[in-house]
Amino acid sequence: MSRPLISYYGDDFTGSTDVMEALASNGVDTVLFLKVPDNELLSRFDGARAFGLAGTSRSETPEWMDEHLSAAFAWLKSLDAELCHYKVCSTFDSAPHVGNIGRAIEVGRKVFGNEIVPLVVGAPQIRRYTAFGELFAAYQGRNYRIDRHPVMCRHPVTPMDEANLLLHLARQTTLSSALVDLVSLRGEFQPVEADVLLLDVLDDQTQVAAGALLWDELRRQSRFVCGSSGVEYALIPSWRRLGLIDDKRAFAPAGPVDRIAVVSGSVSPTTERQVRHAMANGFGGITLDPLALCGDNRASAVATAVEAGLKVLEGGRSVVLYTALGPSADCGGELDASTGARHRLGRALGQIQSELVECAGLSRAVVAGGDTSSHALGEMGISALTLRMPLPQTPGSPLCIAHGGPADGLEIALKGGQVGGDDYFSMIRSGEA
Repeated sequence: MSRPLISYYGDDFTGSTDVMEALASNGVDTVLFLKVPDNELLSRFDGARAFGLAGTSRSETPEWMDEHLSAAFAWLKSLDAELCHYKVCSTFDSAPHVGNIGRAIEVGRKVFGNEIVPLVVGAPQIRRYTAFGELFAAYQGRNYRIDRHPVMCRHPVTPMDEANLLLHLARQTTLSSALVDLVSLRGEFQPVEADVLLLDVLDDQTQVAAGALLWDELRRQSRFVCGSSGVEYALIPSWRRLGLIDDKRAFAPAGPVDRIAVVSGSVSPTTERQVRHAMANGFGGITLDPLALCGDNRASAVATAVEAGLKVLEGGRSVVLYTALGPSADCGGELDASTGARHRLGRALGQIQSELVECAGLSRAVVAGGDTSSHALGEMGISALTLRMPLPQTPGSPLCIAHGGPADGLEIALKGGQVGGDDYFSMIRSGEA
């Protein structure tokens, strides 16, 4: 097969690296671009079989999507991959006014001319499950229906209050929808009249069946698909069955570094525990004022943060700079009172990280927070990412290699708010899977 297997648009940067990890760790050479590349940059990766484009649509309005997603999808379509995937968060958090998945599907249908858009969200590899159309996700060793998930039902921007994905999607689009449930997946597929077709994925068996249905049947009428990295995890067994890819690839451990810098814009309790664990294990902790970082004097706030971070790094320690320690410190209401404040905050954190990396000569760094990562990396001059090392204990937030700009060659991890064990930052510093 000469054409790429798949191309994808990630609705935030952490989700985009999640897909890259799923593909590259399973033998599919993958490059993730942070903006549409020019021909020179694209030619550096002409051996890749999967191409991603990291975006910010999870934190954008429907009007923004109308303006920007059409061009992004048109470029992905020009790559002529077998499938093009609009990648959403595996927790499906979205709303009519921000991160509208329904609107993104509408734009994709128009660009690709799809009659039907398959939707795959369940991914057991990252502890996400769909059963009879309802989404479940793990937290601290237990599985929760998404509308009762301790983190996602309280998400500061897009709280999930509906577990039935098609009912949730119906708030965002007038497109019709239907479900191929886990019972139907085990039988013979019957064509369905619907604009969006959700495929249940609960376990290995239903995942393999969903991937076979997507590749063997639905691909004939649908080159555009939507879903989490569950799309790739479902397709991989079919690709391997057909001899299109080899076995899993082995990655050498990255090994330890003496210091790393972490910037965090996450308010999740998961990130709170990770920050506290880091500070108890040798990291210097610096509290940042998110309102100052996106206010009129943000240049001064950024400079103050950089100075404080460099002082810790020059003392030989790693540093974590954070805007909140858990939901109790969330000032989202005040941020939302100022148009674009969350975007400015993400960019400010990117500026801080960029200066810390350059001035301290760091070789490894972390950005925590899905929405934060999307805007922060845009400030770091990075053009593309490839996989350095998957982290089996923390699927979805691998260690990557940055390409382009002053940060060329930097090892960087992008971590979603709800992702990872308490020792995540220490694990990145040690470079051990």
